[in-house]
Amino acid sequence: MGKPTGFMEYERTQTNAEPTKDRLQHFNEFHQPLSMEERKCQGARCMECGVPFCQSGMMISGMASGCPLNNLIPEWNDLLYRGNMKMSLSRLMKTNNFPEFTGRVCPAPCETACTCGLNGDPVTIKDNEYAIAEYGYEEGYIKPNPPQIRTGKKVAVIGSGPSGLAAADQLNKRGHLVTVFERSDRVGGLMMYGIPNMKLEKWTIDRRIDIMKEEGVTFVTGADIGGNTKAGKLLKEYDRIILACGASNPRDIKVPGREAKGIYFAVDYLKSATKDLLDAGTTKAAEIDAFTISAKGKKVMVIGGGDTGNDCVGTSIRQGAISVLQLEMLPKLPESRAENNPWPEWPKVCKTDYGQEEAIDTFGNDPRLYQTTVKEFLADEQGNVCKAVIVRLESKLDEASKRMLMVEVSGSETTVEVDLVLIAAGFLGTQSYVAEAFGLELDTRTNVKTDAGKYQTNVDKVFVAGDMHRGQSLVVWAIREGREAAKAVDASLVGYSNLA
Repeated sequence: MGKPTGFMEYERTQTNAEPTKDRLQHFNEFHQPLSMEERKCQGARCMECGVPFCQSGMMISGMASGCPLNNLIPEWNDLLYRGNMKMSLSRLMKTNNFPEFTGRVCPAPCETACTCGLNGDPVTIKDNEYAIAEYGYEEGYIKPNPPQIRTGKKVAVIGSGPSGLAAADQLNKRGHLVTVFERSDRVGGLMMYGIPNMKLEKWTIDRRIDIMKEEGVTFVTGADIGGNTKAGKLLKEYDRIILACGASNPRDIKVPGREAKGIYFAVDYLKSATKDLLDAGTTKAAEIDAFTISAKGKKVMVIGGGDTGNDCVGTSIRQGAISVLQLEMLPKLPESRAENNPWPEWPKVCKTDYGQEEAIDTFGNDPRLYQTTVKEFLADEQGNVCKAVIVRLESKLDEASKRMLMVEVSGSETTVEVDLVLIAAGFLGTQSYVAEAFGLELDTRTNVKTDAGKYQTNVDKVFVAGDMHRGQSLVVWAIREGREAAKAVDASLVGYSNLA
């Protein structure tokens, strides 16, 4: 332990965010890194616990506690404090293929399980990870390292999100010939089009893809497996196939008036906004003549309170929305842990993210309306949505199922004016046409079915990973799934695997 008293001497210091009025002028990342000396002090706050819950990756009460990748956090925090950045990067990369991604977009279950946070503020693990990864790029330590020997075995990875990329990276390291197929026009999957630039600028993805290409991974875009590219052809040409297509079925809001124009799924809205920016080669809304789906001058309603809903709030404000209302079905969570939610469980507390912060600063109020949902949409004479009837909800016990359900409060209906509705109600699982193309069995949640803890599907040679396997989840879980699926594929090809 480099600094036994570090957690007592140094306060938690996070990266500074640009003022709201400045960052709303662009779609760039808006946090300014600390100096290296300041970052070393943050590394010194790590207590190097006897039992490092931060790296445990355990499931407690159905929630992740600690890093799902089992990152060697105390080790690289200590090396960061000592200034041994190259070794710190080496220990970080041992378990995480893409720390530059998780250091930007991960919700940091490691920090909520940090022992230092039990009676104070946790270590800035996520920011430390970001700093180590970027140092690796700046100093040229993260660079192409092609395998010296090729096995001749061919693997197709379908989907270029974090799970597919992790699987491809691992299998390429073992010398297999890997081709990644992506149905969109750009590589990156969820990270490219599902996460706004404010959280993950796309040059960071391109930077990593360029390295993977130089290491021998082949990428094919515009390849929709089960659509314009036949599954049977891949089964004949490749020794193994990994499906990492995500949980791409958005959950709909089926109420009267849903067919009105101006109602979109959040994933379609976010994708169009990012694609418009990338195609125009700009990061400023003011330089876009017209967004494909625009919130400019609109009264926006976002249905859903998760990360995707928050991203819709931040994006719509940057596009020039004149008001934003965000509906959440569930009650507002407490500001601090409840007694029945002890550390190191994931804290079920109210989180105000960047989009809500920007809405508060812009419009003077929190955009969220809790325990509320839409009962009906109303359209004008041109068929455009113009109003929504919303209703309050309350929790009641359903006698049949013995479960607590959110039900309408009679007489609580209210009509609000809206011009643009964005549905961010989550995802339902695998898109059926992909599963049908390969003849895959699905489970009751419409995820691809495998034995518990396994990645082999019911079809010979076909494996699955990521959200398509476990359901909608985090980038860090996707990377873990990709790594584990790669290990299973490697073992099936050569009889054993030395992949971590």
